Amino acid sequence: MMRSSKYILIGILFGMTLFKAEAVSWFRIYEMFNFQSFHMYGIIFSSIAMGILIIQWIKRTHMKSTEGKEIVITDKDKHAPRYIIGGTIFGLGWALAGVCPGPMFIVLGSGYTVLVIFLLSAITGTFIYGLLRKYLPH
Repeated sequence: MMRSSKYILIGILFGMTLFKAEAVSWFRIYEMFNFQSFHMYGIIFSSIAMGILIIQWIKRTHMKSTEGKEIVITDKDKHAPRYIIGGTIFGLGWALAGVCPGPMFIVLGSGYTVLVIFLLSAITGTFIYGLLRKYLPH
């Protein structure tokens, strides 16, 4: 239980940070998709840069997990069409809903109960993907 509570606390702090940084604001997302503001792009690009640095640090220092095993990060598949098609579908859904699937819980927790519809749609889409996954090209 103690181990799970650490992750819940980190999730709550991360959610509060995203909310305070307006990264889950519909207006900020709208500005981003209309190329009217650098706010969201700055958050996304700085996250990508941090991700690259942290992954390289993990790989170069042969960092170990909490279980004592070395963390092994395999290289991604280099087939561009799957990422382009998947990213386009993801971006269209994000633009139509006005909320990214991850922060959807943060926005819902901040009182925008209409997002229950989007949350249920995201869960349904994930379930359908799970059913069709073996028939889809990967």
